[in-house]
Amino acid sequence: MLVHVCCAPDALYVLGLLQADYEVTGYFYNPNIHPPEEYGLRLEEARKVARILNVDLIEEIYDDERWFKTTQIFKDEPEKGRRCDVCYALRLEKAAWKASESGFDMFTTVMSLSPLKKADVINRIGKMFARRHRIDFLEANFKKQDGFKKSVELSHSHGLYRQNYCGCIYSQRNK
Repeated sequence: MLVHVCCAPDALYVLGLLQADYEVTGYFYNPNIHPPEEYGLRLEEARKVARILNVDLIEEIYDDERWFKTTQIFKDEPEKGRRCDVCYALRLEKAAWKASESGFDMFTTVMSLSPLKKADVINRIGKMFARRHRIDFLEANFKKQDGFKKSVELSHSHGLYRQNYCGCIYSQRNK
Protein backbone atom coordinates (compact mmCIF):
# COMPACT_ATOMS: atom_id res chain seq x y z
CA MET A 1 0.00 0.00 0.00
CA LEU A 2 1.24 3.47 -0.85
CA VAL A 3 0.62 5.84 2.07
CA HIS A 4 0.69 9.57 1.45
CA VAL A 5 2.67 11.16 4.29
CA CYS A 6 2.27 14.83 5.18
CA CYS A 7 4.45 14.91 8.31
CA ALA A 8 6.54 12.66 10.51
CA PRO A 9 4.35 12.61 13.65
CA ASP A 10 1.29 11.48 11.67
CA ALA A 11 3.37 9.05 9.62
CA LEU A 12 4.94 7.38 12.65
CA TYR A 13 1.57 6.45 14.13
CA VAL A 14 -0.33 5.62 10.92
CA LEU A 15 2.42 3.70 9.12
CA GLY A 16 3.08 1.74 12.30
CA LEU A 17 -0.62 0.94 12.62
CA LEU A 18 -0.96 -0.12 8.98
CA GLN A 19 2.17 -2.30 9.09
CA ALA A 20 0.19 -4.84 11.12
CA ASP A 21 -1.99 -5.61 8.06
CA TYR A 22 -0.21 -4.24 4.99
CA GLU A 23 3.16 -3.90 3.37
CA VAL A 24 3.45 -0.11 3.35
CA THR A 25 5.54 2.43 1.46
CA GLY A 26 5.46 6.09 2.40
CA TYR A 27 4.93 8.79 -0.22
CA PHE A 28 6.00 12.35 0.54
CA TYR A 29 4.28 14.83 -1.77
CA ASN A 30 3.48 18.13 -0.08
CA PRO A 31 3.82 21.20 -2.31
CA ASN A 32 1.74 23.11 0.24
CA ILE A 33 4.53 23.27 2.83
CA HIS A 34 6.16 26.67 3.23
CA PRO A 35 8.66 28.13 3.58
CA PRO A 36 11.13 25.83 1.76
CA GLU A 37 13.14 25.43 4.98
CA GLU A 38 10.03 24.03 6.67
CA TYR A 39 9.57 21.66 3.76
CA GLY A 40 13.15 20.43 4.12
CA LEU A 41 12.75 19.91 7.85
CA ARG A 42 9.53 17.92 7.43
CA LEU A 43 11.03 15.81 4.66
CA GLU A 44 14.05 14.98 6.81
CA GLU A 45 11.77 14.00 9.70
CA ALA A 46 9.71 11.79 7.33
CA ARG A 47 12.97 10.08 6.31
CA LYS A 48 13.70 9.52 10.00
CA VAL A 49 10.31 7.82 10.44
CA ALA A 50 10.97 5.61 7.41
CA ARG A 51 14.24 4.50 9.05
CA ILE A 52 12.55 3.91 12.43
CA LEU A 53 9.83 1.75 10.87
CA ASN A 54 12.07 0.24 8.19
CA VAL A 55 9.78 1.27 5.32
CA ASP A 56 10.57 2.77 1.95
CA LEU A 57 9.78 6.44 1.38
CA ILE A 58 9.16 7.76 -2.11
CA GLU A 59 9.95 11.46 -2.33
CA GLU A 60 8.15 13.50 -4.95
CA ILE A 61 9.58 16.71 -6.39
CA TYR A 62 8.70 19.86 -4.44
CA ASP A 63 6.31 21.73 -6.74
CA ASP A 64 5.13 24.68 -4.68
CA GLU A 65 4.52 26.74 -7.82
CA ARG A 66 1.74 24.35 -8.88
CA TRP A 67 0.26 24.49 -5.39
CA PHE A 68 0.21 28.31 -5.37
CA LYS A 69 -1.43 28.43 -8.82
CA THR A 70 -4.07 25.93 -7.70
CA THR A 71 -4.91 27.52 -4.34
CA GLN A 72 -4.34 31.25 -4.94
CA ILE A 73 -8.03 32.06 -5.40
CA PHE A 74 -8.78 30.50 -2.00
CA LYS A 75 -6.00 32.25 -0.07
CA ASP A 76 -8.47 34.04 2.24
CA GLU A 77 -10.49 30.93 3.05
CA PRO A 78 -10.41 29.77 6.68
CA GLU A 79 -8.79 26.53 7.80
CA LYS A 80 -11.03 23.59 6.76
CA GLY A 81 -12.43 25.72 3.92
CA ARG A 82 -12.34 25.24 0.15
CA ARG A 83 -8.58 25.87 -0.02
CA CYS A 84 -8.01 22.79 2.12
CA ASP A 85 -10.29 20.68 -0.09
CA VAL A 86 -8.33 21.77 -3.17
CA CYS A 87 -5.05 21.03 -1.38
CA TYR A 88 -6.24 17.54 -0.38
CA ALA A 89 -7.27 16.91 -3.98
CA LEU A 90 -3.95 18.03 -5.41
CA ARG A 91 -2.01 15.71 -3.13
CA LEU A 92 -4.39 12.75 -3.29
CA GLU A 93 -4.60 12.84 -7.08
CA LYS A 94 -0.81 12.67 -7.27
CA ALA A 95 -0.75 9.84 -4.70
CA ALA A 96 -3.38 7.85 -6.63
CA TRP A 97 -1.43 8.33 -9.85
CA LYS A 98 1.87 7.33 -8.21
CA ALA A 99 0.30 4.25 -6.60
CA SER A 100 -1.26 3.12 -9.87
CA GLU A 101 1.87 3.81 -11.95
CA SER A 102 4.10 2.06 -9.42
CA GLY A 103 2.04 -1.13 -9.22
CA PHE A 104 0.48 -0.71 -5.77
CA ASP A 105 -3.02 -2.20 -5.30
CA MET A 106 -4.12 0.44 -2.81
CA PHE A 107 -3.32 3.84 -1.36
CA THR A 108 -4.34 6.01 1.56
CA THR A 109 -3.15 9.08 3.44
CA VAL A 110 -2.19 9.91 7.00
CA MET A 111 -3.97 13.30 6.78
CA SER A 112 -7.15 12.15 8.53
CA LEU A 113 -5.19 11.84 11.79
CA SER A 114 -5.08 15.60 12.28
CA PRO A 115 -7.91 17.22 14.25
CA LEU A 116 -7.69 20.08 11.73
CA LYS A 117 -8.49 17.82 8.77
CA LYS A 118 -11.92 16.61 7.66
CA ALA A 119 -11.75 12.83 7.28
CA ASP A 120 -15.04 12.62 5.37
CA VAL A 121 -13.80 15.06 2.72
CA ILE A 122 -10.40 13.37 2.50
CA ASN A 123 -12.06 9.97 2.06
CA ARG A 124 -14.49 11.25 -0.58
CA ILE A 125 -11.64 12.80 -2.58
CA GLY A 126 -9.45 9.73 -2.15
CA LYS A 127 -12.21 7.43 -3.46
CA MET A 128 -12.81 9.72 -6.44
CA PHE A 129 -9.16 9.56 -7.52
CA ALA A 130 -8.98 5.85 -6.76
CA ARG A 131 -11.78 5.25 -9.28
CA ARG A 132 -10.11 7.52 -11.83
CA HIS A 133 -6.79 5.65 -11.53
CA ARG A 134 -8.36 2.19 -11.11
CA ILE A 135 -6.91 1.51 -7.70
CA ASP A 136 -8.36 0.96 -4.21
CA PHE A 137 -8.39 3.63 -1.52
CA LEU A 138 -8.36 2.73 2.17
CA GLU A 139 -10.91 5.00 3.83
CA ALA A 140 -9.91 5.91 7.35
CA ASN A 141 -10.31 8.36 10.16
CA PHE A 142 -7.07 7.76 12.00
CA LYS A 143 -7.90 10.30 14.72
CA LYS A 144 -10.51 7.88 16.11
CA GLN A 145 -9.62 5.74 19.14
CA ASP A 146 -7.23 8.44 20.39
CA GLY A 147 -5.11 8.22 17.25
CA PHE A 148 -4.00 11.84 17.46
CA LYS A 149 -3.11 11.52 21.14
CA LYS A 150 -1.12 8.36 20.43
CA SER A 151 0.74 10.09 17.59
CA VAL A 152 1.70 12.95 19.92
CA GLU A 153 3.04 10.49 22.50
CA LEU A 154 4.94 8.45 19.90
CA SER A 155 6.48 11.49 18.24
CA HIS A 156 7.65 12.83 21.60
CA SER A 157 9.18 9.47 22.54
CA HIS A 158 11.16 9.49 19.26
CA GLY A 159 12.13 13.16 19.49
CA LEU A 160 10.35 14.13 16.27
CA TYR A 161 9.71 17.70 15.23
CA ARG A 162 6.03 18.58 15.71
CA GLN A 163 4.87 21.47 13.59
CA ASN A 164 2.10 23.84 14.72
CA TYR A 165 0.51 24.46 11.31
CA CYS A 166 -0.42 22.32 8.31
CA GLY A 167 2.40 23.75 6.23
CA CYS A 168 0.34 26.12 4.14
CA ILE A 169 1.56 29.71 4.30
CA TYR A 170 -2.05 30.93 4.34
CA SER A 171 -2.94 28.90 7.43
CA GLN A 172 0.23 30.08 9.14
CA ARG A 173 -0.62 33.69 8.30
CA ASN A 174 -4.18 33.27 9.64
CA LYS A 175 -3.06 31.85 13.01
